[in-house]
Amino acid sequence: MFDVVDLEKYLAYFRRLPEVAPRYGGRMAAFGRFRDNVAGDLAPRQVLFLVEWDSEEAFNRFRDDPELADLHPLRESGTASYVWQTFDGSDLSDPTDVSLEDVLAVLKP
Repeated sequence: MFDVVDLEKYLAYFRRLPEVAPRYGGRMAAFGRFRDNVAGDLAPRQVLFLVEWDSEEAFNRFRDDPELADLHPLRESGTASYVWQTFDGSDLSDPTDVSLEDVLAVLKP
């Protein structure tokens, strides 16, 4: 989640992402603009961008690869109030394939 502060820089980042992220095990899953703060105490951001990664290691390779040293500064300088979080979870593309044990594994600390 983030606010756009320099559209050109962010677009330069985003233009490369569809080609780069899959090489590191990333899949762009969702992208949207803020509509309404329904509940919660996190300050709203303009944009939500969700990328699904094959693993934590895949995400770390993307984040830390020196070959992408010119890519990440475009995101960083093109945005503000950036929230970058990672989550473990289950694939819900077929909700009938998710068991109660899958849900409990996410809910238990």
